[in-house]
Amino acid sequence: MKFAVLSDIHSNVFALEAVIADAKKHSVDLMVNLGDILYGPIAPKATYELLMQYEIVTICGNQDRQIFEATAAELASNPTMKFIIDDLGDEPITWMKSLPFDAQLNADVYLCHGTPDDDLTYLLENVELGYARLRSDSEIIKLLNGQNSALICCGHTHTPRTVSLTTGQTIINPGSVGLQAYTDDEPIVHSMENFSSMASYSIVEKTEDNWNIKHIRVPYDVKLAVAECEKRNRMDWVHFLTTGRRI
Repeated sequence: MKFAVLSDIHSNVFALEAVIADAKKHSVDLMVNLGDILYGPIAPKATYELLMQYEIVTICGNQDRQIFEATAAELASNPTMKFIIDDLGDEPITWMKSLPFDAQLNADVYLCHGTPDDDLTYLLENVELGYARLRSDSEIIKLLNGQNSALICCGHTHTPRTVSLTTGQTIINPGSVGLQAYTDDEPIVHSMENFSSMASYSIVEKTEDNWNIKHIRVPYDVKLAVAECEKRNRMDWVHFLTTGRRI
């Protein structure tokens, strides 16, 4: 089996188009999507419509929940959220509500957004110093909380990684399709940076006794995404998209 792993599209339909086209060139059997799909000031509805053209195994991310759980107060205080809700309409929101928290793709492969228990916790990274450091082997195993699949695919941190554990398991994060840097204030103020504007995803192929894993960077027309962010006065996203660096 050979499959493409996508995550954290964040409404960037232009990056998604490029990633799907590249995955097709690699003749993958399947695509999986690890969540945080439509939140962003770029093109939520168009992103949804593109995804609906393909059969993709998809799970829910924390910012997918944020959309369908948004309160009137949040809409009033967050212009980006109001834009997303207005742009999407009912059907995409109903679809997001139907997405599972996680998925067991087969006996060997497990999919989650953050950890098996929490879509807000970073499985692989510790950000106590304000930037990402790889967690210890024992910390990661503890966060897996008994999930013993041979290959675990997670997202959330937008940081491409392959990590081997002393349990014999492998964990991959494909990085982000649509947003190559961000700053967040939970659990503390921290930033994630990939230092490039290129879209990120991974291809996994099961060999006879192991996994062949490729982290792939795909160029796309970033100016198209930037123009949409500028319309919504999200100059922070303009910087993240163009530089892959924090502000």
